[in-house]
Amino acid sequence: SWFLLAALVSPMMVGLRVDFSMLLEPLGFVKVLEWILAIFAFATCGGFQGETTLLVSCKGVVNKTITAAFAYPFRLNTAVFSAPDPKGCGGTWTDVYLMGDFSSSAQFFVTLAALAFLYCLTALVVYIGYNHVYQQNNKLPLTDLVVSVLTAFLWLVSTFVWAKALADIKVSTGASIIPGIQSCKAPGTTCHFLSVTSMGILNVSVVFGLLNVILWAGNVWLVYKDTNLHSQWNRISESP
Repeated sequence: SWFLLAALVSPMMVGLRVDFSMLLEPLGFVKVLEWILAIFAFATCGGFQGETTLLVSCKGVVNKTITAAFAYPFRLNTAVFSAPDPKGCGGTWTDVYLMGDFSSSAQFFVTLAALAFLYCLTALVVYIGYNHVYQQNNKLPLTDLVVSVLTAFLWLVSTFVWAKALADIKVSTGASIIPGIQSCKAPGTTCHFLSVTSMGILNVSVVFGLLNVILWAGNVWLVYKDTNLHSQWNRISESP
């Protein structure tokens, strides 16, 4: 196994020329920022856990709190308010589920953040250890350009999709859910909305998404300057 590992690693190490000064160049510095922001976007959305709470009064139960817990990936239709008391409410209360499944939007956003993180890490390895190969091989800058354009577009789409889903999540977990609960309409039963976990951290995730859009859009120009497309355009513009 050691011989196999050496056989795989040695060809990669032959051309390795570590130069951390690339991190001070715009191309490397922006890539570090993209790497950090991808982590923040992933953590602020993927790590969220919350709950919404109601206060119920009914036959046999007075001022009982019931809670529905929800978390990433925000399949709210699996979050349930259980009966405040199995023997209370005169048997009129049935389990009540929140409305909506926003997992596709949330997972799209988080998955893109994870992929952007991995790509930035790979790009930084190339910039720092194999910059001479990157500058001499026209295919690498072109590949970097295509990935940067695609990633900037995907950040734009996923951020707006996630922002719309977040707005719907706030509605589906807020005070507006009470009119839709049939058990709260039973004779002698009253329901009051108490609270829902603050979603400020999810608002921050949208901000990080927008920052990633700006950074990756700027990164497109920086990578474009390293491609032969830029040099060809300069020659065309300078020719009589």
